[in-house]
Amino acid sequence: MNGKIRRVVTGHDEQGRAVVLEDGYAPNVRHDASRPGYYLTQLWLTPTAPAPIDNGADPTLGPVSLAPPKLGTVVRIIEFPPAGLELRDVDADAAKQAFSMFGGQHALTAQGGGKQRHPFMHRTETIDYAIVLSGEITMLLDESEVTLGAGEVLIQRGTNHAWTNRTNEPARVLFVLVDGKFDPALPVQQ
Repeated sequence: MNGKIRRVVTGHDEQGRAVVLEDGYAPNVRHDASRPGYYLTQLWLTPTAPAPIDNGADPTLGPVSLAPPKLGTVVRIIEFPPAGLELRDVDADAAKQAFSMFGGQHALTAQGGGKQRHPFMHRTETIDYAIVLSGEITMLLDESEVTLGAGEVLIQRGTNHAWTNRTNEPARVLFVLVDGKFDPALPVQQ
């Protein structure tokens, strides 16, 4: 797998006809050497809503951010290796380093020292649609978890969570993240 995802992007020619503008591997793939087998492939993003429909430059070629732009969306595929491979040398500092590759270290909620549920526990102000393409993945919440297989979907609504692959095979998950806003009345565990 190694993050190689074919991406076809359509647009319009000078006469306004629908055409394929790009057909090839998505160019923006992130791999953290400390997490063997982990690949994040940025497929597309929209900078705002309504999303601009144009023939502009590829919006994925810049830095990768954990969350989508304000009022925007991002779609990506993440390949999760078996947890034994991914977590073999991960502590709180390594988790911060891993999340810093996409500016997400501020979203981490796991604390160093003491017992923690998972070093990559995090929370973002987003609605996330997670669609399992292959393999099996487990989402950890504060005190519970749910396991999903290929073809299953999870809607994550700004909750504290982490992903772990407890199998011996890689898991490939498509994520669509939509910028959100926490309701001030929503109780949040600190």
